[in-house]
Parts: sequence; C-alpha cells; structure tokens
Amino acid sequence: MSKNKKLLLGLLFDGCGYISFVFPPFDFVWAPLSAYLMTKLYKGTSGKVAAAISFIEEALPFVDIIPSFTLMWIYTYVFSKEESVIDIKN
Repeated sequence: MSKNKKLLLGLLFDGCGYISFVFPPFDFVWAPLSAYLMTKLYKGTSGKVAAAISFIEEALPFVDIIPSFTLMWIYTYVFSKEESVIDIKN
C-alpha cells in the first residue's frame, strides 16, 4: 500500500476516533478496532506497539484527541526512514 493511501486512511481513522466525543459508547467498538487496523497498516514490532498505544488512547476518556494513526505515519515515513542504496551506473 502506498504511503499516501496510508496517510489518507490514517486521517480517516483518526476522524473516526473523534466520534466518541459525540457518542461516548463508540469507544467500546473503536478501541479494539483501531488496534486491529493499526496492525494491518503497519507491520512488525512498531505496528504492534502503535496498536497497543492506539487501543489505550482510544479506551481512556478525554485522550481521544491524539491522532495516533497520523503520528504513526509521521514516525514511519519521516523519522525512521531507512537509508536507500543508490545504484549509479556509469
């Protein structure tokens, strides 16, 4: 999946998290679902850690304002970029 598509999905999922401000019981459904979606978007250890943080953030009251999907995208594509090897042909 492209990084732009992950960003758009992340923004959508962060927006879904804000529904609980209007309808608080939504957290009971959204907290485990957001953790599941986080593991599907981001593989490996960082995805599992982000899923746990996302679950806790969505389950706790008044912490839903943190855009966990967007922050994970920034971490993945801005701060932890792997160095790419450039093959220069003469």
